[in-house]
Amino acid sequence: MGQGKFAARKLVRDSNKFRWSDKNYARRELDLDVKSDPLEGAPQARGIVLEKIGVEAKQPNSAIRKCVRVQLIKNGRQVTAFAAGDGAINFIDEHDEVEIEGIGGRLGRSMGDIPGVRYVVTKVNTVCLHEMVIGRKEKPRR
Repeated sequence: MGQGKFAARKLVRDSNKFRWSDKNYARRELDLDVKSDPLEGAPQARGIVLEKIGVEAKQPNSAIRKCVRVQLIKNGRQVTAFAAGDGAINFIDEHDEVEIEGIGGRLGRSMGDIPGVRYVVTKVNTVCLHEMVIGRKEKPRR
């Protein structure tokens, strides 16, 4: 380590240079996660349901998880979102407007045994999906 009179200058310069070796620092500085994120850094987004699909769960489970393909209103990108709750998929129809948010996996990835699904449906036509599933509210007629 340098002990000289101007050693601090070199230490500062080196620490700034080698920060780029840190993967998390580089991704944060270059905004890579925001650029590749369909929600563009937002916590939620609205979209239109294109189709209902069943996604097969990973091993050792053998369920078919009920999901929907959603086209986001803000940028036209298509994502897959999970419909959480027993019979929740029955409250979602094609061309409905849904609100989605991240499913909560590590580093924004998919969660649990649902491969490739990073989002979950929270609202259908501005009504909370969970409220409809437990029978507290009815789906509005548009």
